[in-house]
Amino acid sequence: MDLVIEDGSPVGVIFFVMSEDNVRRETTLPWMSFASDEAAPAPEGVFLKSHSHPRAYGNFAKVLAKYVRSEKALTLSDAIHRMTGLPAANLSLTNRGILKEGYFADVVVFDPATIQDHSTYEKPHQLATGVSDVLVNGQFALSDGRATGVHSGRFVRGRAWSGEKGGGCRSSAKDWKWTW
Repeated sequence: MDLVIEDGSPVGVIFFVMSEDNVRRETTLPWMSFASDEAAPAPEGVFLKSHSHPRAYGNFAKVLAKYVRSEKALTLSDAIHRMTGLPAANLSLTNRGILKEGYFADVVVFDPATIQDHSTYEKPHQLATGVSDVLVNGQFALSDGRATGVHSGRFVRGRAWSGEKGGGCRSSAKDWKWTW
C-alpha cells in the first residue's frame, strides 16, 4: 500500500480461479461467449511499465489456436460466433456482431493455421500473430499486419445504458472525453 500511495498507481491483480480442465470444459458449452475484461494498451512506451494479464494481447488468438486448432474442442465457425454474434446478442448491441448489410463493419482477417497468442505472465506485452487486417467500423485499423493509426472506434452501449453515472466516459454524438 505504501508503494501505491507513493506513486499514485492504480492496482491490478490477477486471480487464478479456474483450472485448465475447467476452462477446456467451459469452452465446449454452446451458451458460453468469449470475451476479455483486460485492457490492451499499446505494447510500447509508458505502457511497458504496467504488467497486464497475458490475455490482454492474446485472449481470442488463444481460443482459436488452442481450443479450435490444437485441441479441436469446438469448430472455427462456432468460436467466431461466440466471439462476435453471441455476445452482441446477449448485450443487445444493435447492428453489430455479424456481417450483414447495414451493420457496422468490424472485421478481423486472420489465418486459422497460424494465429497464435504469445503473451505470458512473465512477458505479457507480446502481440498475437496470424492476423493480417482489422477493420473497425469499416476502416482499416490494421492493414497487412501494420497499424494504420486510424481511430474509427465508437462507444457501444447495450440496453442497460441509462446515462452517465460517476466516472468513466462522458460522451455526446459530437465529442467525447475520458474522465477519471
